[in-house]
Amino acid sequence: MAANTDKKIMIASDIHGSGFWCGKLTEAFEEEKPEKLLLLGDILYHGPRNELPDGYSPKRVAELLNPLKTRILCVRGNCDAEVDQMMLSFPLLADYALLFAGGRTLFATHGHLFDADNPPPLSPGDILLNGHFHVPCHRKIAGGALYINCGSVSLPKENSPHSYALLGGGEIVWKDLDGGKIFDRMAL
Repeated sequence: MAANTDKKIMIASDIHGSGFWCGKLTEAFEEEKPEKLLLLGDILYHGPRNELPDGYSPKRVAELLNPLKTRILCVRGNCDAEVDQMMLSFPLLADYALLFAGGRTLFATHGHLFDADNPPPLSPGDILLNGHFHVPCHRKIAGGALYINCGSVSLPKENSPHSYALLGGGEIVWKDLDGGKIFDRMAL
């Protein structure tokens, strides 16, 4: 069953305080013109295990994202804290969000609580959206649901690009933030 949605949702994760890469993300957001920007956590802080990302400036990230507050949906990552909410004009502290698009339930979460190996209860065809692992991917998981990871905006791993995903029109497309080229796509 194909999911047909007229409106696109841009999905991104793991900005980790990079003003540089957040700037690239907001430029892509303006170009893509999606209905919403779904952020899957780790917005302002780089985390104790990560190197400082390019252009580390949590204040700049807040300045770039806050004007988009009515178009942002966001969940908490493992590096997000209550003090971060004081900087942001949109809700950040939910561990997950349930969305309904194109006849499917989308379970949006960072990935440190629910992931492909520990999924929430989902029906066949539903979608589990994650960041956290910093590697874009997609696959079927137990029970016939789909697992989709959008990768990382600022700290990609395993030689993957700085990335985001677009959901809409019956497919999901992954794009490189450095040039906007499609590097993967999947029909839903």
